[in-house]
Amino acid sequence: MMQTIEKDIKLIAKCGLYCGSCGKYKNGKCTGCAGNEKASWCKIRSCNLEHGYNSCADCKDFANPNDCKKFNNIISKVFAVVFKSDRAACIAMIKEKGYENFAAYMHENGLQSIKRA
Repeated sequence: MMQTIEKDIKLIAKCGLYCGSCGKYKNGKCTGCAGNEKASWCKIRSCNLEHGYNSCADCKDFANPNDCKKFNNIISKVFAVVFKSDRAACIAMIKEKGYENFAAYMHENGLQSIKRA
């Protein structure tokens, strides 16, 4: 049974995706980034947890996503192509509009990611 998800900044993944609009999350098959202890393979999540960041938007060194080897790795490139997602655009929106406004926008538009052009 699909649950209704409210906008919540806790549903923003470390990489900028919005877990609250993900089908697996809404169907109860995923706990989302924040609660997914099995995601130790995710270098982005590990880096953010290590530094105490909510997401890459909090990283002072994250001016250009292409410069970050953890954010811009082969797995993320494949993910971006398959899901037509643009996590860098999500991080940019968080930096510009803040977490609350980002979560509201993603929730209201039912988006897991800003779509890649």
